[in-house]
Amino acid sequence: MKKIFAVPTENKKACSHFGHCETFAIIAMENGEIVQEYYIEPPEHQPGTYPRFLVGLGVHTVIAGGMGVKAQTLFKENNISVVMGAGVEDPSKLVLDYEAGNLISGSNACDH
Repeated sequence: MKKIFAVPTENKKACSHFGHCETFAIIAMENGEIVQEYYIEPPEHQPGTYPRFLVGLGVHTVIAGGMGVKAQTLFKENNISVVMGAGVEDPSKLVLDYEAGNLISGSNACDH
């Protein structure tokens, strides 16, 4: 089964705040391997815009440093998993670590 991940990025590295990213790394995995990776600019940031955007891309899991409660709720309502507390890393490394059960995550880096 193909799984699609989204990682909010700044300068092609995971950024600490979901709502302030420059782009999203969209990474598709199949049979334990990355089969597609690209960066896409999100629409203008308004509350709820980014979750709707990622739902439209077919994302299954979001790996982020942190995000607000509204975004978390919208993802949950759309059956999208959220992993928070990820460090400033290469997005593909975060996804591979997550899939291997080795992703080191911490607390939500966002305070709203």
